[in-house]
Amino acid sequence: MAASAPASTFSLLLLVAAAIISCFATTTLSSTFTDENPIRLVSDGLQDIESSIFSLLGNTRHALSFARFIHRHGKRYETAHEMLTRFEIYRENLKLIRSSNKKALSYKLHVNQFADWTWEEFQRHRLGAAQNCSATLKGSHKLTRAVAPQTQDWRAKGIVSPVKNQGHCGSCWTFSTTGALEAAYAQAFGKNISLSEQQLVDCAGAFNNFGCNGGLPSQAFEYIKYNGGLDTEEAYPYTGKDGECKFSAQNVGVQVHGSVNITLGAEDELKDAVAFVRPVSVAFEVVNGFRFYKEGVYTSTTCGSTPMDVNHAVLAVGYGVEDGVPYWIIKNSWGEDWGDNGYFKMEMGKNMCGKGSILILFLPSSMICNPSGRRGGKERLGEGRLGLCPSSAGRRPRKDQAVPDDWNFLRSAEQADNWWNQGG
Repeated sequence: MAASAPASTFSLLLLVAAAIISCFATTTLSSTFTDENPIRLVSDGLQDIESSIFSLLGNTRHALSFARFIHRHGKRYETAHEMLTRFEIYRENLKLIRSSNKKALSYKLHVNQFADWTWEEFQRHRLGAAQNCSATLKGSHKLTRAVAPQTQDWRAKGIVSPVKNQGHCGSCWTFSTTGALEAAYAQAFGKNISLSEQQLVDCAGAFNNFGCNGGLPSQAFEYIKYNGGLDTEEAYPYTGKDGECKFSAQNVGVQVHGSVNITLGAEDELKDAVAFVRPVSVAFEVVNGFRFYKEGVYTSTTCGSTPMDVNHAVLAVGYGVEDGVPYWIIKNSWGEDWGDNGYFKMEMGKNMCGKGSILILFLPSSMICNPSGRRGGKERLGEGRLGLCPSSAGRRPRKDQAVPDDWNFLRSAEQADNWWNQGG
């Protein structure tokens, strides 16, 4: 989605819980070939593919299934040996998928672009180094007295940006970051914007991020704050590769005012945030079967639930109940052809896969600001008007600065900004 709004910026107070994040990515890949130098054993036609596969593997149901998988996902293998290897991996993954689906679980798995990869390959190529992490402020917040509605889905309100694809790059942390900011922008302006993940990949390394080898949304917000903003996707497009920083202050789309931690493990607080404010960045641990998720409410007895377990950052855009099971609606960054049109549902209330134990990134208040305006000034948000950036933007808070123990102060952008300007 190209940025349709002017390169105005808005300042956000962000509540951030730190995490160890490394990412999975989705793309049609083999460990031994690249698109730049493929030896194509099959043509683009399904009948030709089937003939090639049958001649090598025999005329079996598995061979037919594999041929259709190759055709659908555009797979290319270098050698007959590579094809045979991928076929055996495909058969093992098919067994896993069918075995899971026979258990009458609350979710279904499905063959997708990852079906010719081993789990070890998937981990090796999609998981980055563990990261030490920190955030600006720490706090423990009480719940609002308001009762959250039974369901919420911010997609229906039109503020959730389209699903993107991180490709062959462990950059989930950047998509979680931009997804949250894009939703906040759309909510504030009533129009969409697409922000630059590539800038975060290329430029945020000094904030304990590692580009395509993993990073932290909390540290991404910190980078954006002290950098002076994040460019639009149109100005700084995604390449899915580590590159040199090309940030331009002239193309800034948003600015971040500040970031603080919220309570670890508090799914009830996360629910209030998603219910009353907007989409929230979260993280969890991806385990083997999840990569084949297709529909239903995902749950797992094998994934971990501690801050050290999580490895993937995503965006919670709502919640609901299905067959008596409460769930989160979560936006992934593996493309629209993965899962349920790029989304998945995950069981709520059990800190499933560490989702509630780490990285609850909350965007409580927003106001539009103009980075080219005079510093220290501020205007109320109004139609056709841009507020000026507050004087507190870019300054580091005191180490002992605390966050008020009440969600209600987040209701008002002016209250939140006053709290920040007054030093807590």
